[in-house]
Amino acid sequence: MKRSSRVLSLTCLLPLGLGVLTACGGSGSETSGQDSAAGYPRTIENCGREITVEAPPERTVSLNQGSTEILLSLGLADRMVGTATWTDPILKGLREANSKVPRLADNAPSYERVLAEEPDFVSASFESTFQEVSSRDDFAKMGVPTYLSPADCVKNNEGDGDGARSEPLEMSTIYREIEELARVFDVEKRGDELVEELRGRLDEASSDIDASGVSMLYWFANKESPYMAGCCGAPGIITEEIGAKNVFDDTKKEWPQINWETVAQRDPDVLVIGDLTRESQTAEEAAQKIEFLENNPVTKHMEAVRNDRYIRLSGAAMNPSIRTVNGVERVAAKLREFGLVE
Repeated sequence: MKRSSRVLSLTCLLPLGLGVLTACGGSGSETSGQDSAAGYPRTIENCGREITVEAPPERTVSLNQGSTEILLSLGLADRMVGTATWTDPILKGLREANSKVPRLADNAPSYERVLAEEPDFVSASFESTFQEVSSRDDFAKMGVPTYLSPADCVKNNEGDGDGARSEPLEMSTIYREIEELARVFDVEKRGDELVEELRGRLDEASSDIDASGVSMLYWFANKESPYMAGCCGAPGIITEEIGAKNVFDDTKKEWPQINWETVAQRDPDVLVIGDLTRESQTAEEAAQKIEFLENNPVTKHMEAVRNDRYIRLSGAAMNPSIRTVNGVERVAAKLREFGLVE
């Protein structure tokens, strides 16, 4: 395979703490190309792997929408050669930038399709996506470093239900992903500004709301064996920020599949439902979910169904990403609209 002169090396590995980036000499700047190469190599420890970048990546492939939207928000469209695995339309403010980046696949692309773009860096939000494409080891053998979201590093990815967490996810982990990618690409100032913006929005959305009397349920997809949010992923951040209760906070699985009889017994005040545009599971779109809920004899008498208390969220907002802040904003606004909080 022909590789770019800027492919990343697996040399100059330093024993660093989890998620900490450092340079093997010099410091980074907001410029790119040859002028900033003096601040490299830089080494990152990511999910137990140490990987070194010889220069700011110029041919990046992002395998998940969450990772893609971070890179685009950092102004890196001109350094991206492919994206994949989409659940939703791109954020409005990123449409123009995203239009310049090829979509390799709506879901996980093949390993060969990714390599055809001659990437010098590959990022993903989920370990499962790397596994679908090939493996991080295979990319490393080709001299291509990979980056996995820290939000996925801090959970047990074994078993069903998209793994499980021993501790609740925090927004600080999502902020760390932004800061690490900004450091890799030598755009630290942009990373700091993006984190500051997200912190401000989160504070504004959650500072004056108390939903402690409100119970909620998060349904991602699938109507036969629905994926409902457990306690501790991105929906846990949303629930915690507004002070509400997730009726399935007694499971640490990320997205356990729960039968409808159990759902009806928990009978939440509000149903937060994924409004997805992908075609992977049954009942992807919110309209499909609502139609099912209102016609299923097990669910049609639930409190939230009878009172039309649905909150539609993008799939990206229900996964650890910059859109989790959008989720807090929307849920808080809808609870006020429903009259459940002041």
